[in-house]
Amino acid sequence: MTTEARLFTVHGRVQGVWFRESTRREAEPLGIAGHAINLPDGSVEVFAVGAPASLRVLEAWLHSGPPMARVTKVDVAHAEVTEVVGFTTG
Repeated sequence: MTTEARLFTVHGRVQGVWFRESTRREAEPLGIAGHAINLPDGSVEVFAVGAPASLRVLEAWLHSGPPMARVTKVDVAHAEVTEVVGFTTG
């Protein structure tokens, strides 16, 4: 199975709306490891490692996020695959 990594930066009203925990709940069933962390500028960084098809599903979800979020933009960059265990919301 091919594994790829992506670094997403999610902009909008994405802090204080359960975005990180909701992302973890979406990522884990897809077999995606990584993290979701708040950034000082109010955005959320999501580093995700998994199968390409699973990453596409997560990316589509990130464009809307949980019900209270208001996503305005998602930046996507290919990242170096690193061995990550689990999904954290540091």
